[in-house]
Amino acid sequence: MGLLDSPTGAARSTTSRLRSGVALLGPAFVAAIAYVDPGNVATNVAAGASYGYLLVWVIVAANAMAFLVQYLSAKLGLVTGRSLPEALRERMPRSARLAYWAQAEVVAMATDLAEVLGGAIALRILFDVPLLLGGVITGVVSLGLLTLQNRYGQRPFERAVTGLLAVIALGFMAGLVVEPPSASGALGGLAPRFAGGESVLLAAGMLGATVMPHAVYVHSALARDRHGRRRGPFLQRLLDANKVDVGAAMLLAGAVNLALLLLAASALQGSETGESLEGAHAAVSANLGPAVGLLFAIGLLASGLSSTAVGCYAGAVVMDGLLRRRLPLFARRLITLLPALAVLALGLDPSRALVLSQVVLSFGIPFALVPLVVLTARRDVMGEYANGRAVTAAAAAVAVAVVALNAALVYLTATGS
Repeated sequence: MGLLDSPTGAARSTTSRLRSGVALLGPAFVAAIAYVDPGNVATNVAAGASYGYLLVWVIVAANAMAFLVQYLSAKLGLVTGRSLPEALRERMPRSARLAYWAQAEVVAMATDLAEVLGGAIALRILFDVPLLLGGVITGVVSLGLLTLQNRYGQRPFERAVTGLLAVIALGFMAGLVVEPPSASGALGGLAPRFAGGESVLLAAGMLGATVMPHAVYVHSALARDRHGRRRGPFLQRLLDANKVDVGAAMLLAGAVNLALLLLAASALQGSETGESLEGAHAAVSANLGPAVGLLFAIGLLASGLSSTAVGCYAGAVVMDGLLRRRLPLFARRLITLLPALAVLALGLDPSRALVLSQVVLSFGIPFALVPLVVLTARRDVMGEYANGRAVTAAAAAVAVAVVALNAALVYLTATGS
């Protein structure tokens, strides 16, 4: 009997396969940080506090959409060996590339605005640090995370970001132990419905804070950078592992977002959060105690620090992909950080700035989603791995739904409806 025929040999073989499979995971957990950033915290808590379990279905739908979008993004990177911006550069004239990069850069700044504000607010809650100084500290720490990636490679960066994702999950889910949600209420919230224009606005904000342009851009690069361009059986293995990677990461991110809404629905309903991060923390502390409030603030800090690092990474991916230009790390970090620091220095309302950042993000979503759906459906781009009709139809439906809801967000915000 050979070694692999023995029970011990079989167990070792299974363990080896399991370890090699786990080693393929990671890029999706970095991209998942975009789905639990401070913008999500504010909208999910406000939704639960204002409407109870009404919008549970939005979280579930958004997470299902996010799975498909992120899987396609990583699939593009794995099959073509190109990030989404690189694939677009090869098919666009120079003037179009410049215009596309300009809108993507504005979206990157809006993304960083929300994330730096979240980190600054968390530092003020935890240590009474002035907002401007908190913004600077958030920028410096995120620069440290990016330096880790720049000097030591992607895997240490993935581990650091995944560790922060675990802190986020603990910080935002701890309150459910103190105040468990209603099972019947949560199940009832799975039925799609609204309760007036304000609930539509919140739903659009929740979706807009979930499916984000920079997560689409960066995931294609993360998968490509981790694995390179492969061929044959190993490529199929990577694509199978990618489904597990994206599924696990989106499940965790979705659980965190759902926990925030359920926590607010069970313990904060009727509380005045003002759709602000500080209001959400104050309501959590008042209703669930200072210990849960402390964990919530720590989760918020981890969210701000990690998401702004990933957002800056995405900005570099877009510039390099579209323009073939790479800025020094410090300059790249400074470009997207300055607008956030300007908002803090001018003393503008952070909550209003968060809302406006989501509106700007809404304009960028079609530019990321539509090309992704089109490119992954083309056989001249993806070869035999091009999406089938069913996947293309589902992806197109997701793109239409996300763009429509974000258009509603822009309209309702502009009109004050």
